[in-house]
Amino acid sequence: MRRYGKNPDEDDIRVRPNRKGNRPRTHIRPKHEDAAEGMVLTVDRGRLTVLVDDRIVMAMKARELGRKAAVVGDHVAVVGDLSGKKDTLARIVRIEPRKSVLRRTADDDDPYERVVVANADQLAIVTALADPEPRTRLIDRCIVAAYDGGLTPLLVLTKSDLASADKILETYSTLDMPYVVTSREEFTDDAELARVHEVLDGKITAFVGHSGVGKTTLVNALVPEGRRRSTGHVNAVTGRGRHTTTSALALPLEGSDSWVIDTPGVRSFGLHHVDPSRVILAFPDLVPGTEGCPRACSHDEPDCALDQWVADGHADPARLYSLRRLLATRERREGD
Repeated sequence: MRRYGKNPDEDDIRVRPNRKGNRPRTHIRPKHEDAAEGMVLTVDRGRLTVLVDDRIVMAMKARELGRKAAVVGDHVAVVGDLSGKKDTLARIVRIEPRKSVLRRTADDDDPYERVVVANADQLAIVTALADPEPRTRLIDRCIVAAYDGGLTPLLVLTKSDLASADKILETYSTLDMPYVVTSREEFTDDAELARVHEVLDGKITAFVGHSGVGKTTLVNALVPEGRRRSTGHVNAVTGRGRHTTTSALALPLEGSDSWVIDTPGVRSFGLHHVDPSRVILAFPDLVPGTEGCPRACSHDEPDCALDQWVADGHADPARLYSLRRLLATRERREGD
């Protein structure tokens, strides 16, 4: 091996040429101040469909974003070919701050959280009143995820022609949660669909629910015909639906500026990521009562100040019961 002295001259130093001819890597990222703004409509195997003005543009994530991923509903900055023509590809260079995030984990002991939807205003929790039977544990978990992520929960009860909605509505009456009840026949009735449009008007609404509850069927009735998705059926033996929606997709509502985001059917909704201190913010009548709580209070322990707050008449006992039932969902399996 050749060794150089303390004072080598230029002839003694060898510089390896850059065979690729590219520039050296730098930590300075371009600002892309001229990038166009867009909204992510769907994500499929690394390719993202983005709405830029009135054009649908295919794009991929820039390497400079690292491991940060864009999801449906994200507002992004896009550069490159924005014509929307076939076989063109743009590049997402920036993901704007999110105002709300719907997240879930595969299970309660899974530390890896998945962002399902960004920037939605409300979460429509779709539940069939029969075929399949309602799963209140899943409803509770979705409500907690909505509160935690900054979304307003909306209860959508389907198949009211098969069973009454009274029992479910009574269970959630203390949450002051908006709701809408539909039947299978109403999906083809313009007057009845207008009631659903009313609760979605002017908002971005993410739809979530167990497979087979009629979630995608309802979405299809709301959006233009050319954008509809395939639907499945409920297995007569297991009572479960078949997953026909495999990726989230944002769709514009017909005749309005509202959006719905259809998400894949879920069979579990892990809450490992949820901070209980954020859930109580959805109960403004109870928040002042937490001032006397011990540090890191779970709000379901002997020293919790909320018991005295309610006993003194500052809030309805049913509200405290509802809060504790929702907080307890993180400790209960959905099949329990």
